[in-house]
Amino acid sequence: MTKKIVNSWNEWDPLKHVIVGRADGTCIPAPEPALDAKVPEDSDMRGQFGPRTKDTVDKANQLLDDFSNMLKKRGIKVDRPTPIDFNQKTSTPDWETETMFGCMPPRDVLLTVGNEILEATMSYRCRWFEYLCYRPLLKEFYNADPNMRHESAPKPRLTDADYHKDYLSDKIGVQKRLEWTEKKFFVTTEEEPLFDAADILRFGKDLVVQHGFTTNLKGIDWIKRHFKDHRVHAVNFPGDPYPIHIDATFTPIKEGLIINNPQRRLPKEQRKLFEDNGWEIIDAAQPAHNEPPPLCYSSVWL
Repeated sequence: MTKKIVNSWNEWDPLKHVIVGRADGTCIPAPEPALDAKVPEDSDMRGQFGPRTKDTVDKANQLLDDFSNMLKKRGIKVDRPTPIDFNQKTSTPDWETETMFGCMPPRDVLLTVGNEILEATMSYRCRWFEYLCYRPLLKEFYNADPNMRHESAPKPRLTDADYHKDYLSDKIGVQKRLEWTEKKFFVTTEEEPLFDAADILRFGKDLVVQHGFTTNLKGIDWIKRHFKDHRVHAVNFPGDPYPIHIDATFTPIKEGLIINNPQRRLPKEQRKLFEDNGWEIIDAAQPAHNEPPPLCYSSVWL
């Protein structure tokens, strides 16, 4: 009997097998064009880079380990990535960066559609080599499952031409940023296809992709060409001045029900697609915290 390891089509079916990240060696990345648009002006991360403190890494690993154990107790198979040395300078012929990032969030790098696991292009230079942390697992899956497809999107050059210069300089206020995102003017240009896996939601034969900072229109077009048997729908959320990854904004929790961040509502004309197909979209509850933890990229909504 053929062993089937990779087979996942949506976000809500019962979980059987998952990759949970590790925080080992996680770094605050050095400044680069994509990150200038992500780090808030008042963040403690501005002006510093390098390894995160042992205390924060240990706490993060404890949370990830506890989560893994909780899943295992429910009968779910849990795999973990193999961290590399993120605190080292990396380069291509086009650029160099002082540090890398980490491998806490596998969802950013890997997209599973049916029997395929696709490595995303990524849009940060500090995350260009992050896929290496998952190659041992992907090799194992490929060897064990004869129907598994391991694919990788074309690696982007990520030259300065991929980014709008000074997109979020200190001279630009939040109101102007919100105007830009409403007009779908983001930090990334259309120089080449760019996308993060965490900008994509799976609804069976439909893929919903957020157009924002980390995924551009050329990236969405590449996804359409690659997954020819799927319908690909681009969405955007004008209330978010930092539109990076869709999961803190728009998430299906079961078939027919989606929770939407009330500060980043899906535009009316885009809601129609879901409502016409029997999906109810409700507001998420308010966050339990007033501000994110220190040295954190995420908002209170994640």
